[in-house]
Amino acid sequence: MAKRSFKNTVLPTILTYIGLAIGLVFAAFPIVWMFFSSLKSNTEIFALPPTLLPKTFTIAAYLTIFNDPVKVRFFINSYFVASVVTFLTVVIAILTAYAFSRYSFRFKNTLNVFIISTQTVPPITLLIPYFGMVVAFRIFDTYLALVMTYMVFTLPYAVLLMTGYFNTLPKELDEAVMVDGGSSWTALWRVIVPVSVPGIVATAVYTFLLAWNEFLFALTLTKSMDLRTVPIGIQLLMGQHAFEWNEMMAMSVLGSLPLLVLYLVAQRYFLAGMTAGSVKS
Repeated sequence: MAKRSFKNTVLPTILTYIGLAIGLVFAAFPIVWMFFSSLKSNTEIFALPPTLLPKTFTIAAYLTIFNDPVKVRFFINSYFVASVVTFLTVVIAILTAYAFSRYSFRFKNTLNVFIISTQTVPPITLLIPYFGMVVAFRIFDTYLALVMTYMVFTLPYAVLLMTGYFNTLPKELDEAVMVDGGSSWTALWRVIVPVSVPGIVATAVYTFLLAWNEFLFALTLTKSMDLRTVPIGIQLLMGQHAFEWNEMMAMSVLGSLPLLVLYLVAQRYFLAGMTAGSVKS
C-alpha cells in the first residue's frame, strides 16, 4: 500500500515539480543573462569563456540611454502609441462585443466568421498593401498610421475576448436596468462594464503587449527618429561595424519592465479574464 501510494501521489508530484523547475530555468535564464549583460562593458560581453556575473558591475549602458534624448524618445513613442491603441481598442471592443452578445441582427454570424478569419492572415502579407494605403492617405511617418495599423490586429482578438466574457454575464442584469427605466447604454456602462473588469483588463494587457512589441510595421511606416519605437531603437544599436550589446541589453531590460509591471499588477484580473470567456455559464 505504501509503495502504491508513493507511485500514485508522491512520485507524480515530484516529477511535476522537476518539470516545472526545468521549464522555469529554460524561460528565466535568457532574462537573467540579458539583465547581467546590461551591467557589463561591451568588451566583457565578448570575453571568453563567457560568464554570467560581470566582473565589474557598471550602469554605463543605462546612463548612455537616459542621457540620449533620441533613445528616450523611443520610449515616449512606445508609451504613447501603445496607450492610445489600448484605449481605443478596449472602448470599441466593449461596444462591439456588447452588440454581439446581447442583440440578434442580420449577418451577425457572417461578421463573427469574418472577425475570426482575420486572425488567420499573416501580418507580413499585409505589409505592402498597408504601406501603399498609408502613403496614398498621406499619413506615412505619423502616429496615426501606427495607431490605425495596430488596431487592425488588436481589435479582432479584443472583440472575441470581450464577447466571450459578456456571454458569461446573465441577461437579467440588462433586464433589471430596463425595468428601472434605463437604456441599453446605461446597462452597459453602469452595470456590465463594472462587473467585467477582469475581461477588460485581460483585453487591455494583451493589446498593450502587442502594440508595445510590434516591430515590422513600426519599421516600415515610419522613417524619422522622432517616431521610432523601442523595438526599432534596439535594432538601430546594431551598427555596420559594431554592435552595442550592453546598450541593447539595457534597452531590452527597460523595454521589458513596463510589460512586467503591467502583468504583475493586473495578474489576478488578467488570468480571470482570459479564462472566464472560455466557458459559458
